[in-house]
Amino acid sequence: QLVYLLKNLVQLVLLRKNLIMQLQNKKLVKNLDELLSLCEEYAAKNKTIVMTNGCFDILHCGHTHILEESKKLGDILIVAVNSDESIKKIKSSNRPINSELDRSYVLSCLSSVDHIILFSEETPEEIISKVLPDILVKGSDYKGKKIAGEDILIKNNKKVALIDLVDGKSSTSIINKILNL
Repeated sequence: QLVYLLKNLVQLVLLRKNLIMQLQNKKLVKNLDELLSLCEEYAAKNKTIVMTNGCFDILHCGHTHILEESKKLGDILIVAVNSDESIKKIKSSNRPINSELDRSYVLSCLSSVDHIILFSEETPEEIISKVLPDILVKGSDYKGKKIAGEDILIKNNKKVALIDLVDGKSSTSIINKILNL
């Protein structure tokens, strides 16, 4: 009984923490409709909307480099973040290391990031095709590869920009380094 009660107490504490983080994270949009409404306002003001996406599991200088460089390309930076469910599909059942709320909260603390939206699919193609950002940014590791949303963006006279990565920086390499300690 005591173990059961303690487990429930821990779950309640974690739930409360997650709710507080959601309330404090003013950059995390609730859904695609809210994001589309914001984008309509920005378009009416002739703001250039830039979008990028990723897991951002363990934030490192490679991530912040891409985000800073992305922001320089326009006025508004939207970051589509893979949900926990999405990461399990594309990485492994042991990932993510940090929860989607933790990852989105950390991203919200960066001045380069204006809005964050979570997505559960393997790619953010649906979000990209509805938002139609002026510029979609990916890392240079996508050169010559299929980029989710690229076709519809090109059909709508939008751009895809590739930004050079910081060599040797990835969440996976950090995890492997820790595992080898």
